Amino acid sequence: MDRLRELGWTIGVAESLTGGLVVSTLVGVPGASAVVRGGIVAYATELKHTLLGVDPTLLDAHGPVHPRVARQMAEGVRLRLGQDDEPCDVGISTTGIAGPDSPDGQPVGTVHIGVATPLGTRVDSLELSGTRDEIRAETVRRAVRTALDAL
Repeated sequence: MDRLRELGWTIGVAESLTGGLVVSTLVGVPGASAVVRGGIVAYATELKHTLLGVDPTLLDAHGPVHPRVARQMAEGVRLRLGQDDEPCDVGISTTGIAGPDSPDGQPVGTVHIGVATPLGTRVDSLELSGTRDEIRAETVRRAVRTALDAL
């Protein structure tokens, strides 16, 4: 949070498999209200399109767990959670399969984390292992770390 304050930047979060845990982690830091704009939990596939602007053709072709979906979620949340027609400065997104089952045949533990800033967008694709809770917790840790690295 200190680095965001130094830059005068704000942050927004778009979450699927983490269900609000990333934004909860961020707002758990004292002073978060100065930089955290909010979060959108787009757990259902169609919400990734309607709330975050993810291309419906991409969702139809590849499903919600795909690197380009994470990219578009991160970029979309910057726009949706901006202020005064300006995007927020950092968008974080999480999409993946925490288990115990996979609805589309991809391995449990497949995770994509997007981070969008004015300097560009980065997507990290991971294959995590563990229980559902462990995969979600590790995704949160890595999402926050990836965002900090982008600053």
